[in-house]
Amino acid sequence: MTGEPTGAMTRQQTGEPAFVRIDGVAHHVVVEGSGPVCVLSAGLGMSWFDWDPVVPLLAPHRTVVRFDRPGHGLSQPAAGPPTAAGEAHRIAALLDALGLPGPATAVGHSIAGFHAEAFARLHPDRTGALVLVDSSVEEHPRVGTGAGAVARVLGTVLCAAGAPAALGPAVRRAAVRHDPAPTALVHRVYRTSRVLRGTLWENAHYGAVAAELLALRATHPLPPGLPVTVLAAPDGSARWERRQRALARRLGARYEAAVPSGHLVMKDRPEAVAAVILRSVPRSVPRSGPQSVPRSGREEVPGPQEGA
Repeated sequence: MTGEPTGAMTRQQTGEPAFVRIDGVAHHVVVEGSGPVCVLSAGLGMSWFDWDPVVPLLAPHRTVVRFDRPGHGLSQPAAGPPTAAGEAHRIAALLDALGLPGPATAVGHSIAGFHAEAFARLHPDRTGALVLVDSSVEEHPRVGTGAGAVARVLGTVLCAAGAPAALGPAVRRAAVRHDPAPTALVHRVYRTSRVLRGTLWENAHYGAVAAELLALRATHPLPPGLPVTVLAAPDGSARWERRQRALARRLGARYEAAVPSGHLVMKDRPEAVAAVILRSVPRSVPRSGPQSVPRSGREEVPGPQEGA
């Protein structure tokens, strides 16, 4: 993947939103703070503002990068189906476009835990630490055939019926208990057909991405000495805690539990998330030579249309 930056870093580091074009798709990104880089990627159907409670705790000590995957938040729809390798390369291309070669702490929540781990395996020279926040775990993923086609049809039917505008914000509020997100942002994002389709599309390929990550574990080991932390939210589920602990053992990671907390740990226990990230001191990565950072295409890239 290749990324093209828009706007100067001085503007982005004030926390103002910008768009970075990666393989022709405009990705919404917000960069704040200073210091070692950490990249925050949220779970299925979530948006950049879901990290809001954590960012003030990190920004005095880290350069915090938040972005929306295609079809999420304010980013344009995906050009193709998601893959573990594709999402790993997306993170690398985003950092290149921002002029942040690394090493970076990759932080993945829920399904984005797959993406963060894939980034560490496929871009070991770019990875300083890995933090998985109540990450998805699939020991035996099911790869359904035709799931993408079903998602497309379902998205078309629901959007034609006006479901995003009528129900999108209400579904978001029902899914996120005690949602602190501003109503204006929730309406701006979740009333769009783009986000409904993007969520269905990514969910349809969940099993395939999980299976691809299992294959990567066999061929691409994590970098030696990489600080890895699994921060779980057992929430009273002994089975989920066992699976999270097993994930930590498999990755040679430190295990921590956020208690009490639901799945959205960044909202329920932002201080726990920030503490884990700040303790994960990025390792020094030897560089083989000067890094090429794309500098072309600095024109403003418009974001997606609000109703799209």
